[in-house]
Amino acid sequence: MLASLKEDLSLTDRVMMLCAFMLGLWGVFCIYSAAGGVTGRGFDYALRQAAWLFVSFAAMLITMMIGHRKLLEGAYYLFYLTLILLLLTALLAPKVKGAQSWLGFGGIRFQPSEFAKIAIILAMSKFFSRYPPLDIKTFFAGLGVIALPVLLVLLQPDAGSALVYLVISFGMLLTAGTPLKYLGSIIGLGLASLPVLIMFVLKDYQINRLLVFLDPMRDPLGSGYNVIQSRIAVGSGGFAGKGFMLGTQSKLKFLPEPHTDFIFSVFSEEFGFIGNLILIALFALLLFRIILTGLKCRDRRCKILTSGVASWLWFQMFESIGMSIGLTPVTGLPLPFLSYGGSSLLATFIALGLVASVYIEEVNTKRRF
Repeated sequence: MLASLKEDLSLTDRVMMLCAFMLGLWGVFCIYSAAGGVTGRGFDYALRQAAWLFVSFAAMLITMMIGHRKLLEGAYYLFYLTLILLLLTALLAPKVKGAQSWLGFGGIRFQPSEFAKIAIILAMSKFFSRYPPLDIKTFFAGLGVIALPVLLVLLQPDAGSALVYLVISFGMLLTAGTPLKYLGSIIGLGLASLPVLIMFVLKDYQINRLLVFLDPMRDPLGSGYNVIQSRIAVGSGGFAGKGFMLGTQSKLKFLPEPHTDFIFSVFSEEFGFIGNLILIALFALLLFRIILTGLKCRDRRCKILTSGVASWLWFQMFESIGMSIGLTPVTGLPLPFLSYGGSSLLATFIALGLVASVYIEEVNTKRRF
């Protein structure tokens, strides 16, 4: 087993792995600072995140050794299990801040919505490779696959995860060869249905988030407070930042949820514009390596799979950074690798394990020949 792992590590994309580990390690330090260091709960949170980083990296290696082919064989069973877990979450999970997102078994709590992203990617990769969405029938069949988990997370309610699922499916449909007219029609239909969603689907707090996104000053001490304080934190970082542990917005408790939703604001305040450039460059390099893996592989399933992982990570990065600077509505989506949370970190590294397996089996010429 160790010999097999050593061989896989020698053949995999070590640039992608290094980027992921560096981002995860940087996240541990950011969480330590955001939660107040030794005078607050920073050490406790950072220690937990470091433990999850170790577990997540191990899970990536295990996923890589199992291989994407075996996991694709059982993709539908994983998808069915995910639907059951999402349904149990909507029915049984306790409400935390108005949402039911966490299930607990034997003292272990996790978010099924995070792991559902992996199941969706595997199931849709297998489905679209067998039934390419080239005509209206297979296109709507594919939409039916994604509709089930989207509806179940909306029941929690978790609009952020629903958006991620939709972006993942859009990227995979595009890679699978869906005619642009079909995708354009769905986008147009979605925009046209926004008034109905606002009136009958979205909760009051979700509507307030949309309103303060347009004008945070309409409720500066209420719904707009988070966005305003986040912008102040990002702007106050300047060119080079205030320095590690020297950010005032999080330390003085002005910035809410600094170690989760608004971790980028904490990072920007302490590391400034230069730090942001390095952070975004690492994300860009990571995404580039994932996309490059998809472009080089020959297996249709693998191309679709890697596009799903890339769409997922890109959108969460874009949305999390965007809401911190006021470019996108606040959804509560974690910034991959940096935000505090074991479920998100573990799911992300498992997804990278799938990409690493694709690289070894489909791209690396030493294994192929």
